[in-house]
Amino acid sequence: MVWKLQRKIVDRMLTTAPQMALTAMIVGSSIAMIAPAQAEVMVVADQAKVFRLDEPAETIILGNPSIADVTIHDRRTIVITGKSYGSTNLVVLNEVSEPVVEEMITVTAEMTGYVAVQRNSRRFTYACNPNCQEVLRLGDDPRRISQVAGTIAVRNALGEDAISANGN
Repeated sequence: MVWKLQRKIVDRMLTTAPQMALTAMIVGSSIAMIAPAQAEVMVVADQAKVFRLDEPAETIILGNPSIADVTIHDRRTIVITGKSYGSTNLVVLNEVSEPVVEEMITVTAEMTGYVAVQRNSRRFTYACNPNCQEVLRLGDDPRRISQVAGTIAVRNALGEDAISANGN
């Protein structure tokens, strides 16, 4: 009796296994066609990265331009600049609107040589190499960012005034 039951189970497995394998292959191939593989490109905020394309670009699509910026140097060279932390996608199409590049762009913070000081809910960041100087980073205290940005604007205006005064 047990032998007959075992034989039925084995026979059923032999008849359904090829069907299950075929189903898995069809589902797997359709998933691959729906969602093409994407690579992840890491870019540091406030820094640029140069990319060479295999084919000339006709159209460039960037998912979220507040996270990264793309500059076209020529049809085979693009420059990606990190603007704020996060992830977005980049799609480059050729002349016949086929994807040449389809990648995730992740913008991160440069951590080497920086020190963040947290005072209650306020954060201040310093670049230390070897002496520490205050720098502006995303997430720093908004009041301090406004103060430093104002100082930078005044300094730049003084420089522009000096150039205008010299007739250059």
